Amino acid sequence: MRRTPLLGVALAFTIWSAGLAQAAPLVKLAVALTPERLGVGTTIEFGVHISAPDGGVPPPLTVLDLRYPANIGLITSGLGLETCEAVALETRGAAGCPANALMGYGRALVEMPVAGTILEEYANITTWMAPIHNGHLQLLFYAEGYSPVYSELTLASAVLEASGRYGGRLYTNIPEIQTLPGAPPASLVEMHTTIGPKHITYYERDHGRTIAYKPIGLRLPRTCPPGGFPFAAAFAFLDGTHAYATTSVACPPPPH
Repeated sequence: MRRTPLLGVALAFTIWSAGLAQAAPLVKLAVALTPERLGVGTTIEFGVHISAPDGGVPPPLTVLDLRYPANIGLITSGLGLETCEAVALETRGAAGCPANALMGYGRALVEMPVAGTILEEYANITTWMAPIHNGHLQLLFYAEGYSPVYSELTLASAVLEASGRYGGRLYTNIPEIQTLPGAPPASLVEMHTTIGPKHITYYERDHGRTIAYKPIGLRLPRTCPPGGFPFAAAFAFLDGTHAYATTSVACPPPPH
């Protein structure tokens, strides 16, 4: 990619700039709870999809504000017993963080307009509990891509209060994802990630032995709100446009 002709970079920049005057991108939000049983710990699986109305590359995402239902116990989930510093991820990757700080896994897809074509890059995501910042819990999303170029990105997400139907928010500022010198930043088009004990193992010391166990997870309330568990996502983009998506997870059937 570093040998891309200057003419191709200029063409890519022109294509991206022309898209700035278009309507806001189309966004979708999908959520699943695994398992979905009232009063039981669960893993929340988030999925977002962003597309341009004209089928091209959407403008870069700058803010993702996810809202989740009330009475889902993040603090009492048994997750994030230890914390991970952003500098540890940036210098050593996931190996630099304690296992008991891991909160989830995921995958992301970004697109880059280069020389009149659209390049795609997939990145693996791990989610970590971070130290409290400005009085708020904080998560770190660490993305690591390998092809067509190796890249790393650490995103800090603040756990904030929400009002109305929602009990909390994950507010994430997303910096520009640089690609080639003089070329436009890459655009996030898909992201799927989990927060919960699915595929996660923690460890504790007991009488000199190390014991592996699975944390409880985000405990669902004992009653389901009318219409199911509500989720929402607000998106802000580099071109100044905004978009909003909502979804809900239907109430589970009553236990036999």
